[in-house]
Formats: sequence, structure tokens, C-alpha cells
Amino acid sequence: MAKIAFLGLGVMGYPMAGHLQAAGHDVTVYNRTASKAEAWVGEHGGTSAPTPAAAASGAEFVMACVGNDDDLRAVCLGADGAFAAMDEGCVFVDHTTVSAKVTRELFEAAAGKGIGFVDAPISGGQAGAENGALSIMCGGEQAHYDRAEPVMDAYARICRRIGDSGAGQMTKMCNQIAIAGLVQGLSEALHFAEKAGLDGRAVVEVISQGAAGSWQMSNRYETMLDDQFEHGFAVDWMRKDLGICLDTADETGASLPVTALVDQFYKDVQKLGGGRWDTSSLIKRLRALG
Repeated sequence: MAKIAFLGLGVMGYPMAGHLQAAGHDVTVYNRTASKAEAWVGEHGGTSAPTPAAAASGAEFVMACVGNDDDLRAVCLGADGAFAAMDEGCVFVDHTTVSAKVTRELFEAAAGKGIGFVDAPISGGQAGAENGALSIMCGGEQAHYDRAEPVMDAYARICRRIGDSGAGQMTKMCNQIAIAGLVQGLSEALHFAEKAGLDGRAVVEVISQGAAGSWQMSNRYETMLDDQFEHGFAVDWMRKDLGICLDTADETGASLPVTALVDQFYKDVQKLGGGRWDTSSLIKRLRALG
């Protein structure tokens, strides 16, 4: 069992850190809001620390799951950042969805200190984190991945190294691109069923067993029909991720017309006051249109 620091106790990080502690690891947590870290210790055991550096001191692995590029830089760099306290040979595993640019920047900074760095964004939502059934897509050096993979197994359904530094983040972008189109398509199908006077549940019972079936359909159709949007990844965070996708597409020359359109649809949802609604709330926009 390993000594591990976990930085960031949001809806994903909180249960992920709990799985590590339950697996027998010695976990020290850090969260920007200290009361959240104290609550985690009260529930799971382990210890909390006042700074990323204090949490990382003496750790073999440091895992992070924070908000965005700036948040990740903040927990990694500077006198209070994790890198300042990590010993040579330690491995930093980043579960945040961030740009490949900041990933490569921090990979180089870590390498300069003799620290391994694995970008390991996650998919599976809050339920996946709570159930220890996340999909983890990784980039970085093979040796560092090989060391970190058994640790990540505590909360993974599947964990794969895709390639060198940044490959994990690029794969997460593929994930978000695919989800955006799927959710819009599902929203349109359910909206069409409503307008046609059909029983939405009966429709999904049939079409989900054929080529139209998807994770989004199986896990979100009922809450969408019931106009409930408190069950997953927030629109604000999805727009952050899609912004990364679109910026990277400009750099690589990829064409993402559907993604760009759905991003604007999510902007409309934000204008409806739905920034914290889950991503299936695209159907709310259609209902608002009449």
C-alpha cells in the first residue's frame, strides 16, 4: 500500500480519494475549502493538510482532481505547490480535464525535478466516481503509468495509457466531443416524442435496444423526461471542456461543426439559468423554444 496525497475534493475527487483510503492506502487530502477536507477525514479516516505542498510531503503518489488549467497550476507550482515538496521519483497523476498545453508544461516542470507526471482525465460522472467505475485515459511515460495504474485501479472500470504526455487529455476531448452530439441527438428525439404525443418511456424502451442505444439514453432519459437536471456533469464544466476541444481543433486543423453548434446550445442553457444543471439539460432549451 502507498502513501498518497489527493488534491481536490469535488464531486469526483471526494469519492475517488475515499476509494483509495478504503483500499488500504495512507491518504492525505487537500481541498481549497478546508472544511470539505475535514469532512472527508471524518467520513473516511486518513489526514488532511493545509496546502498542496504539505499534503504531498513524503507521498509516493500525488493525485489531483481540480477545476481547470489555472487551478492545476496553483496546486502544482510555487512554494505551496505539490512539486516543491515531492521527492525525486514520485509520480503526479492529474485527473483534471485541462488543456494538453498545460499538461505538457507541467510534464516538463515535473521532469526537471525528477518527478513523473501522468495526465489521466476521467469519464463516468459522479456515479462512476462513487461506484469506483471510471474510465481513465492516460498520457505520459510508460514507466510512470505502470507504477500509477495499480493505484488508479481503486476507482477504475478501465484504465489505459494512450500515448505520450497530453495523449490522455486529447482522448478526453474525443470523449466530450462524442457526448455533446449524443446528448443533443437524445434531446431532440425525446422532444420530438413529446411533441408527437408519444409515451417517451415506451419510445426509449424500444429504441434503446437497437442502434440508437447509448449510455446517455440508458442513464439520462428518465430524468430528462421528468425535467430533472441535478444528476451529473454541469453545463458550466462542459462548456469549459468544449472550449478546450474547439481551441485544440483550431491548432490541429480538425473540423468540429457539430461540437461548435452544441457548445452554443449550452450557452443558451446558461442564459436560461442552467449553468449548474447537468449536461442532459439541452432538452430544456428545446422546450423553451416551444
